[in-house]
Amino acid sequence: MLYDAHVHLSDHEYDKEIDFVITTMENLGIKACAVSMDNTSSARTIELAKKSDHILPFIGIHPEKAGDDLEAMVSLIQANTGIISGIGEIGLDKTYASNAEQFARQKLVFTKLLETAEKLHKPVSVHSRATLDEIFELTPSYKIPGFLLHWFSGSKKQLRHAMDLGCFVSYGPVSVYSQDKQVLIQNTNPDKLLVETDGPVRFSRCFEMKSAQPSFIPSVVFCICKTLGISYDEAESLLETNSKQYLGI
Repeated sequence: MLYDAHVHLSDHEYDKEIDFVITTMENLGIKACAVSMDNTSSARTIELAKKSDHILPFIGIHPEKAGDDLEAMVSLIQANTGIISGIGEIGLDKTYASNAEQFARQKLVFTKLLETAEKLHKPVSVHSRATLDEIFELTPSYKIPGFLLHWFSGSKKQLRHAMDLGCFVSYGPVSVYSQDKQVLIQNTNPDKLLVETDGPVRFSRCFEMKSAQPSFIPSVVFCICKTLGISYDEAESLLETNSKQYLGI
């Protein structure tokens, strides 16, 4: 079984083809950690998960949506503890904060959802664009079973720090053509490596600019095996083990 560690299946871009996407996932043997952006998309993700056990629902508030109702999100998480697989997408991103007050709001939302994840023993999927150092300051304060820095784009030094903290990191279709990402993959602890698509993101240099979906995952796995010098079967087995460890299953 393969796992897409981070994909936005509740995004409206998938509305017309979601049944096809799910059928393809089931036929290919791919499960997806379906992350959310806010209360509205989280409710859609929960409903979507009823369509297939290959959809693993994650709910939360993305830093872009930090103004969303935090209390309502915590209540939604608590009411669906037995249904959700994790909490996400959560995190920090200064590009969505035009002043210190807005960034402080992001931190408030992020830390409250980390606290909730800790209490409920749920893994988290974390957005960390240009905020890895701030996140590293917060991470040790929480005991969370699976802490994923999705779409890892830090330096080799920051990657080492992430490994020292026990974080998982995931890489997506960009790895197919990015030498920088391939270097990071080579320097990632094998037992902390995951793959993702971050769909419906489109990639300018691969997949013909189509909206990313979980069916792209085998191509990312092939990139992993080429980069690490292992067979496809070995890469698939490694990633399945890591994904289950991250998810606590």
